[in-house]
Amino acid sequence: MNGDVNPSRRHVLTAGAAGTATALVGTSQQGAHAVDLPLLGTYDVVVIGSGAAGMTAALTAARQGLSCVVLEKAATFGGSAARSGAGIWIPNNSVILAAGVPDTPAKAATYLAAVVGPDVSADRQRAFLAHGPAMLSFVMANSPLRFRWMEGYSDYYPELPGGLPNGRSVEPDQLDGNLLGAELARLNPPYMKVPAGMVVFSADYKWLALAAVSAKGAAVAAECLARGTAAALRGEKPLTMGQSLAAGLRLGLRSAGVPVWLDTPLTELYVEGGAVSGAVVTRGGSPALVRARRGVIVGSGGFEHNAAMRERYQRAPIGTDWTVGAKENTGDGIRAGQRIGAALGLMDDAWWGPAIPLPDQPYFCLAERTLPGSLLINAAGTRFVNEAAPYSDVVHTMYDVNDTSPAIPSWLIVDQNYRNRYLFKDVAPTLPFPAGWYDSGAAHKAWTLDALAASIGVPATALRTTVDRFNSQALKGNDRDFHRGDSAYDHYYTDPSVLPNSCLAPLWLPPYHAFRIVPGDLGTKGGLVTDARARVLREDGSVIPGLYAAGNASVAVMGHSYAGAGSTIGPAMTFGYIAARDIAGLPG
Repeated sequence: MNGDVNPSRRHVLTAGAAGTATALVGTSQQGAHAVDLPLLGTYDVVVIGSGAAGMTAALTAARQGLSCVVLEKAATFGGSAARSGAGIWIPNNSVILAAGVPDTPAKAATYLAAVVGPDVSADRQRAFLAHGPAMLSFVMANSPLRFRWMEGYSDYYPELPGGLPNGRSVEPDQLDGNLLGAELARLNPPYMKVPAGMVVFSADYKWLALAAVSAKGAAVAAECLARGTAAALRGEKPLTMGQSLAAGLRLGLRSAGVPVWLDTPLTELYVEGGAVSGAVVTRGGSPALVRARRGVIVGSGGFEHNAAMRERYQRAPIGTDWTVGAKENTGDGIRAGQRIGAALGLMDDAWWGPAIPLPDQPYFCLAERTLPGSLLINAAGTRFVNEAAPYSDVVHTMYDVNDTSPAIPSWLIVDQNYRNRYLFKDVAPTLPFPAGWYDSGAAHKAWTLDALAASIGVPATALRTTVDRFNSQALKGNDRDFHRGDSAYDHYYTDPSVLPNSCLAPLWLPPYHAFRIVPGDLGTKGGLVTDARARVLREDGSVIPGLYAAGNASVAVMGHSYAGAGSTIGPAMTFGYIAARDIAGLPG
């Protein structure tokens, strides 16, 4: 916990679009004011948000015999999860065990403790690890979702005790969007569209980037096309990644009889008799009340699109232009909880990753900075980080060094040999980048390193020296400066044909290219402080009765770190599951 809570703002209910605000300081007074608002319904459980956390929570509550409603701010369902690659990090789940992954509860506990350190209580870690496998099995039993092991996608720190170089992450299998009927039109669209006519899984992208230079890459591309052709012949609308996850959960809710109300933003949490007993929302342009007999679960996402909150809690420079989180994520649930006394934590952090600020939206870099023939430099023209490190670590380093050696923005430097070999975002090898990339300053190209340095405003001598040193180390396959390639994780998005180190190749063929790199994110990771039962806590550690939180509206069980692909969605779904089970009175 920290001192982020402002007690003077507690127990305030803003009545919504009409601007009517009433201070709720006594429980009987709160009940009196509630009757002045239209009552939209009374349910056992009210869930705020239709992302992975919220829909998993609602599905769990409904299957325990509780009446439930999901209230969603956006005109679409799925939140940031629908936009994502939908990796899910759940140790010891049935999918990876069936695939022969040598995981055990002891290995997972040892690894998670080593990754998150003392920032996260042992009981919350235990709750996540104990309930995660059951949650995934529950979702498969109560929805059409099936999952695939992301074979080879290493844990992010596989050298730590309990780490697995082949990974623990799973992703959703292919799902036919036709199953949703008219509801398919209300699915939040993906962050990046799958190439037309193809069915692509997250695990395919590492090979698609190599399709021009790798037999396996070409084979994976052909397989993706064959899947797409087969789906078209069957008359399907194939969904994968976050689209499949959100659609599958929504289908589970439909089968369980759970309504999802879109265009229904949370205004305030309603407190009665000392407990959170509902939600004040705006629906059809007017304030109204939805009552909860047994509890409210906040799964409304983070605050990545709230400039004032980012400026207050996070390191500069920061803003709302570099995130790929759902645009509706403005911290509504977090602020509502804070106003009734909830403690906040981890507000300074996010699910960071290096991003290129392209004209239409930021591009979250994964393979591009790891493939051989690339390097990152700061404003001084020198390297400052292992480019292939976990993406959150790269941005943490950008911020850590920025005050003394400016690294925001940084620059990703590649040569034409790199461009001739590898997919870059969705631009095929050898093809030109869109003119808008250059016009916006996101991309630069020059025939000499000196000219490139002038274009991006770094010292030419320093850039030449940096590239020369990098090249000499790349030829030997040993990055003595930043140890790129020492970890198994570093080699996931690389080119196996490059030896002796698949992460490293010299830059030698003009023209040279530079891409502006800023601190992007998948969403913020701080919010309401919760316990191992997902109950929201006050600053003094006491429980706020009736209030639960999961996902990016709560403090991440990963603390300041990131255990593996899907460390956002896996815990979000798990703590949504835990919250609903606790409300249902099931044992922890």
